[in-house]
Amino acid sequence: MAKIGVEQSLTDVQQELQSMGYDVVQLKQEQDAQGCDCCVITGQDQNVMGVQDAEIKGSVINAHGMTAQEVCQVVEEKLGHQQ
Repeated sequence: MAKIGVEQSLTDVQQELQSMGYDVVQLKQEQDAQGCDCCVITGQDQNVMGVQDAEIKGSVINAHGMTAQEVCQVVEEKLGHQQ
């Protein structure tokens, strides 16, 4: 299953993704994004983690204004695993 990096404050998103079977890691430092297929950030502090500059295989999703379910839907669309 895909490895998803999620900012620490997005616990509802972390829990939702884990319940869907994804391998979820918290983004505490810039290097935590390495090896992730996709990263979810709050968008409140644009690029404070440096994630947008990090070299990752997948997309960076800005979760600002989205519910956990909406974020998970975007993750699945980006990864090509639509329900």
